[in-house]
Amino acid sequence: FFGEFGTGKSQICHQLCINVQLPPGKGGLGGNALHIDTENSFRPERIMQMAQKTGLDPQKVVANIVVAEAYNSDHQILILEKADQVIKANNVKLIVVDSLMGHFRSEYLGRESLAARQQKLNSHLHRLERLTVAFNAAAVVTNQVMAKPDDFFGFGAYPVGGHIVAHRSHSRIFLRKVAGGKGNRVARLVVSLDRPEGECIFRISEEGIT
Repeated sequence: FFGEFGTGKSQICHQLCINVQLPPGKGGLGGNALHIDTENSFRPERIMQMAQKTGLDPQKVVANIVVAEAYNSDHQILILEKADQVIKANNVKLIVVDSLMGHFRSEYLGRESLAARQQKLNSHLHRLERLTVAFNAAAVVTNQVMAKPDDFFGFGAYPVGGHIVAHRSHSRIFLRKVAGGKGNRVARLVVSLDRPEGECIFRISEEGIT
C-alpha cells in the first residue's frame, strides 16, 4: 500500500492483523500476525476497537499480534533476519512492515548513498519474500509517496524506493483521499500479477475499514 499521510495505510494494516485470525471460511487464514512497526503507528486499543465486529475476543486478537518496534533500518533488517523462530512459534500467517521506507529514507540521504540503500533494501525485501514462501504466509508493506507534478498513473505522486520496491511487489495499491468525499478514500490496484486494474471506495470508521 502506498499513499500520502492520513490515507489509511496503518489502519488497513491493523484491519489485516485482525482479519488474518479469522478462519478460512470467513475470509481469514486462521493464523496470527507479525507487525514490524517503524513509525510508532501500532495501537493495541485500536485493534480491540476494530475487533469487536468480527466475533473474535478482542483481548485474544491483540495477544495474537507479535509487535516488533524497529528503531533504525539496521534494526528493521535484523528483525526479519531473526524472524524464523517467532513465525514458527506463533503460527504467523501475515507479516506487516509499516512503513517499509521510513528509516531508509531518513538515514540514506543524497545520491552518493543511493546505491548502498538500494542494495540493503533489495536484500531486505528478498528476505521477506523467502519468509512468506517458507511459512506459507502473506506479507504487506506500506510505503510513502513523493509529489510528482508530471504524474504517476495520473495521481500526481509516486512511491518512494524506486524500481526495487516496485519489482518485488506482487500487487501495489495506491490510496488517496476523495476531495469533498466526507471521509471517503479510494484504494486503486495499479499493478498486480493476476488481477486487473480497478478501484474501490472505503471509509475508516470506529469499527474498522468499511
